[in-house]
Amino acid sequence: MATYKVTKGTPVAFRDSAYPTTYPSPHEGELFYNSSSGAFQFLGLAVGAWASGGNLNTGRQEMTGSGGSQDSALAFGGDNGPGVVALTEQYNGTAWTEVADLNTARNTLGGTGTATAALAAGGSGATANTELWNGSGWTEVNNLNTAKLNNSCAGITTAAISVGGGPSQQTQVELWDGTSWTETTEVNSAKNASASSGTSTATISSGGSPSGAVALTEIWNGSSWTEVADLNTARLQLNGFGLTTAALVFGGNTDTAATVNTEEWNGSAWTEVANLAAATQAMGSSSNASSVDGASFGGNPNSVNTEEWTIPLATVSFDID
Repeated sequence: MATYKVTKGTPVAFRDSAYPTTYPSPHEGELFYNSSSGAFQFLGLAVGAWASGGNLNTGRQEMTGSGGSQDSALAFGGDNGPGVVALTEQYNGTAWTEVADLNTARNTLGGTGTATAALAAGGSGATANTELWNGSGWTEVNNLNTAKLNNSCAGITTAAISVGGGPSQQTQVELWDGTSWTETTEVNSAKNASASSGTSTATISSGGSPSGAVALTEIWNGSSWTEVADLNTARLQLNGFGLTTAALVFGGNTDTAATVNTEEWNGSAWTEVANLAAATQAMGSSSNASSVDGASFGGNPNSVNTEEWTIPLATVSFDID
């Protein structure tokens, strides 16, 4: 005789133990039956938190960064107090190592990519300079069409986006195709020192400063910008990582002080989650990390701090009647 599961239900995995909860896992989101506990279980995400990582060799602010996870990141440019620097450091999840400098020292620049393939654009008093990192050195490539500083970038070295910037509060957006920049549809509201993440065709951009800290969030779909739900805390000089469906922003300046505030985007709204350990602004981040596995580093005042964000996997047991 056919069983109810065969005729009416959906087959699930049958295991004699729980799945390991190390992130990432190919079994995330999977329902299974654990015969050792006699229960149906689900492998999902738990609650995210920040933890201390290895210190930068040189503390600095007004920097930027790239990277795909909390244990693979690049920090470049910035201001270390005495002045603007070209310094680049690479992170392996434990320690930072100084590597080849940018060709042009600058701060308040936009950056994106991974630890082995990164893009640096704009910065320092408004420059159009663009450089690419190949894992061992920087190469000057075609400039932005408009010189700017405090622009935010997202994407990879073959397909990236530069959003807003100064010195005037710009609405300008440019797309990078791996060879050159092209001006495209402007954001709805001018922004300076915002946080952008995602891809060149699906970008989320939040916060910034048209004339003071704002909470505005806009999403790019590859052809136009749409205003969506605001951040809970208005700020500028914040940073973040993730995608238009799941992102994280943190730190920044509320117009009165640096903040520890961290917010998580679920595709429709922002939720306040665990705070940074130290209030900071104008820091770098592993810009291409997922919203469950990334890092924040440096920031004002000339910080060496690295904080690593993790949302661990967790096994949930439940009864099915």
